[in-house]
Amino acid sequence: MLNIKVLGPGCANCRKLEEIAREAVSQLGVEAAIEKVTATEAILAYDILKTPGLVINEKLVSSGRIPAVGSVVEWIRDAAA
Repeated sequence: MLNIKVLGPGCANCRKLEEIAREAVSQLGVEAAIEKVTATEAILAYDILKTPGLVINEKLVSSGRIPAVGSVVEWIRDAAA
């Protein structure tokens, strides 16, 4: 099972990124735990400069932007391989 984390304080962009991550997981039909990380110390542990951030299996794949669903699908596919 994949471990996906959305890093951010809970702003609109963070919620949008979570929706995109859920959509990507749904499209691929994979099992994934999606977790929201809102604690500043926990976010900074990923060496992120801007939120929202997306972490898949403890690897930071995106920060400071909202990626397209297709990009997230590719990242999840790569992580699952």
